[in-house]
Amino acid sequence: MRSLVITILQNVMAQISLFIIVSSGSEYAKFLGGTETFSGLVLGIPLVFAGFALIPMVRYDGGSYKLPLLFACVASIFGTMLYGLAYKARFLYLILISRIVLGLSFISFMYNKRYCSDSRVVGMRRRTTLASWLVVGQATGFAVGPFAGGLLYKIGFGSEIFNGYTSPGWVMCGLWVAFSVVAALLFEDVPRNVHPTISNLIPLQPISDTPSKEQVTEIRRSFEEEPGRPDMITPDPSVLTPPPENYKPSWRQWGVIATMCWFAMTCFFVLGAWEANIPIYTAHAFGSSPFAAGNLIALGGLCTFPLLLANVRLARRMQDRHILAGGSMVGFIGLVVALGLLASDMMTYWTLFACWLFVAFGFNIATTVTVSLLSKQMPYHWNSRTSLFIQYSNYTGRVTGAVWGGAGVNIGMVNFVGLEIALLGMGVVMFMTFWRELKTKTG
Repeated sequence: MRSLVITILQNVMAQISLFIIVSSGSEYAKFLGGTETFSGLVLGIPLVFAGFALIPMVRYDGGSYKLPLLFACVASIFGTMLYGLAYKARFLYLILISRIVLGLSFISFMYNKRYCSDSRVVGMRRRTTLASWLVVGQATGFAVGPFAGGLLYKIGFGSEIFNGYTSPGWVMCGLWVAFSVVAALLFEDVPRNVHPTISNLIPLQPISDTPSKEQVTEIRRSFEEEPGRPDMITPDPSVLTPPPENYKPSWRQWGVIATMCWFAMTCFFVLGAWEANIPIYTAHAFGSSPFAAGNLIALGGLCTFPLLLANVRLARRMQDRHILAGGSMVGFIGLVVALGLLASDMMTYWTLFACWLFVAFGFNIATTVTVSLLSKQMPYHWNSRTSLFIQYSNYTGRVTGAVWGGAGVNIGMVNFVGLEIALLGMGVVMFMTFWRELKTKTG
């Protein structure tokens, strides 16, 4: 439980680090000679390099988590420190370099998801619930991050080192140093290269290495008939009858994987685009300052909090496909209303906020199930693969979405929202095609 809490807190810290520059990053880039599109690139580029770092890390992690955790902490410390030094150096590309270094730490997004769906520590009926907590962390990131960044920009300070532009980097650097010490001391890793077995799932029960059919049935029943028990990290009984090592998914199962990857990409594309676009669009349309834009983004995240916390409880009783459908519908409503208001030139500051609220809530909810659904359907030794598939889809969406958001005003806001609706529409077609195959256990 202690390690699980550290995992969830690291997700919160990483999300805040990603979003704290949203409100003032474009102004920082302009001050150093950059453009609005460059500011969108600065927001999205970390996830490109997170993708590069994932492959070697997955190759050498041995199925464990502490090495990636500490690597992410160190990269976060240096990345945020370099962001704070760019002002003193008067070097535009040091912002980009700092975000690249910080991006190496975002391998943690995949490891956090994998940990919360790892059958060695998390039972099948707990995975969507824990994924819901990770989504709460996402909401914390785009609520606390932009607000804190905007507030620090407004205060301004007066130092060449610590000022409105650089303070987000220095504040996060200090927080990461403190978190790294706690994580190094308290995180308890799972054994390297150890898969779930009868002996480590039920260590106190005297059963043979090869359990009988009756023993397997009894153990499985003990898990399935107690969905309300308080322990959150219960091993998964499905691994008692592991599939053959040469297991290959059917084409329908590959369709489910492709559907989850598409929704992972689409959800983060839309979220990343809006987060990058709001400070730029509100400055052009309403003359808003970075502080006001950060407040709008943060207020949207804050208002989704009660709903996301409610989803943590509902996730135990709802099928993953129903959560995905509901979240997509709410996000679709926000996009369609925004498109109508923009096309009729009736968008105001507060109608923009209402649209953002629907978009933020809907697409965050939809991201809850992408990893957990696959982990319930695929063999346990496929969890690393499916986690990688989903994470690369998330990275693709975040990066392209941030760049799309930075260029949104230049390409036209109707076109900006129209592409997002088209991507969601393609996902709905895939979703309906594989509706029956998307059915999984609740929890």
